Amino acid sequence: MENAILYSALAVVFFTFLVKRVLHTYPRLNLPPSGPYALPVLGHLHLLSAPIHQSLARISATYGPVLLLRFGARPVLLVSSPAAAEECFTKNDIAFANRPSMVAIKHLSYNYTNLGSAAYGPHWRNLRRFSTLEIFSSTRTAALSSLREGEVQDLVRQLFRSSKGAFQQVEMKSKFFELTANMIMQMLVGKRYCLKFYEDIKV
Repeated sequence: MENAILYSALAVVFFTFLVKRVLHTYPRLNLPPSGPYALPVLGHLHLLSAPIHQSLARISATYGPVLLLRFGARPVLLVSSPAAAEECFTKNDIAFANRPSMVAIKHLSYNYTNLGSAAYGPHWRNLRRFSTLEIFSSTRTAALSSLREGEVQDLVRQLFRSSKGAFQQVEMKSKFFELTANMIMQMLVGKRYCLKFYEDIKV
């Protein structure tokens, strides 16, 4: 019984793959060549190795400057020609502006409503305009400079207190993480990420 179910599942997968390969699901689309052979489930992932950019360069040098690869279930356009890249980002920039739709991103981004996942359109343009004016503008950056200066001063005071005036080896990775997180939280909500408040001392 178990063998029959297994054979039936394999037959369905093979038949589906055969139909897609023979009948071609999208006959009307003018798709670029796919180049190397794609495995049924993995697609072209078996051709990649570290470093990935060198693997893509070898594939492009062998099969051409514009290729349609498949990474799992996702189609990927590999472009290595300057002329083709210019055409993608000038004439067809709107077609390449959207992000892929995935269930995880849909739930994490509140149904594609944040700037990083929203589809190109009026909502995305409003988010970009708001971010440009209220977050990344030179006026806003200058207005929040005192917060950044204060966080850097707190970090220097903390390092001075922990060293007690002597030269010591310090692990700075976590310190820089706290510094960056405190800056971001101060700018967004006016509170620090790290709940360690240091007294003002004159160095």
